[in-house]
Amino acid sequence: MTAVNAVKLSSYDEKLVYEAVCRHFEAMEVAKDLTPDTRIALKPNLLYGKKPEACVTTNPAILKAVIRWLTERGFKSIVVAESSGGLFTAEYMRSVYSASGLRVPGIEEYLNRDFTFAPKTSPEGFEHRSFNIITPLLEADYIISLPKLKTHAMTTVSIGVKNIFGSIPGLQKPDMHRRCPKTEDFVKMLCELCETVKPALTLLDAVDSMEGNGPGGGTVRHTGLTLCSKNVYALDTAAVRFMGLDIESIPHLRAASSMGLVPGDIELTGDSFEPCSPPFKLPDAVKSTGFEDSVPKLLRRPAAFVMDKLLRSYPVVDRSKCVGCGKCAESCPQKIIKIENKKAGMDRRGCISCFCCQEMCPVHAISAKRILKTL
Repeated sequence: MTAVNAVKLSSYDEKLVYEAVCRHFEAMEVAKDLTPDTRIALKPNLLYGKKPEACVTTNPAILKAVIRWLTERGFKSIVVAESSGGLFTAEYMRSVYSASGLRVPGIEEYLNRDFTFAPKTSPEGFEHRSFNIITPLLEADYIISLPKLKTHAMTTVSIGVKNIFGSIPGLQKPDMHRRCPKTEDFVKMLCELCETVKPALTLLDAVDSMEGNGPGGGTVRHTGLTLCSKNVYALDTAAVRFMGLDIESIPHLRAASSMGLVPGDIELTGDSFEPCSPPFKLPDAVKSTGFEDSVPKLLRRPAAFVMDKLLRSYPVVDRSKCVGCGKCAESCPQKIIKIENKKAGMDRRGCISCFCCQEMCPVHAISAKRILKTL
């Protein structure tokens, strides 16, 4: 059986979070996996610099509790390592650390200061023969992934597998989008990347989560849960069920299942929980048009198929909100966004609907709109 341990958590109170981490790590028998010389890397979700209460990033209380658990048991080789959505440089990452609330005692002394990267060969048979991986994760013996539970405009959800995308250095991420423009290709790449990086443990922060237009522009939803597993695909499966979503609707889990990565014997341990009611709100980019619901039930699946062939979601800029910061243009893999007169404009021709621009917009000036593909 593949275990996914659940611990309910009402808030980010440091004492309560530490107790939750202790329960998780005892259930997963983490101490047995480690030796005094084990090099441990903690991989949070730091999409970009944002206050913890915005739920864009992994809450500092989770990181602090994990570090405390490790240090109290004598483990010394610990680094917090992440490559955010912008540049992978010391200056940029310092700003992300500060804005995300990580430059505090108990965390700051463990923040990564190595901004190099190197290639790592993928397992045999993968389409992507290697990936450039940031050095702290590349050199780690034991990676603990600490994702945030969020929705995502391209991949529908951002949980454990998606969190590993942060092992790709800086602005090389848009290049991965360019190389894998279709969602099904992109999520297969994510699974191959995850198998290459191989997180040993995944601990999900779902105390406060994000729904709607995640991973950066959605709304906060208190969900009061943490999940932990040694199998990231099992954890993502349990998390999607918790969100009240259909497993088959999640692209990366379909890809992982076709690759034989999703275990068929998932056992939920710890606290019991029910699926969220109502289910998580989906991003505008992946929402149904509603047309399918107006046709007879037997015809809904073919109607959805037809609508998917006719319509496509594209990013749209609200110029009244745009501040001309250029983050959208910086992150666009197709380089179709230009900043003119302090406003972003984009040429829809060439757009691959990856929604990197929406993801990285700090003022939520970019939304998704479904329109005819021929327009």
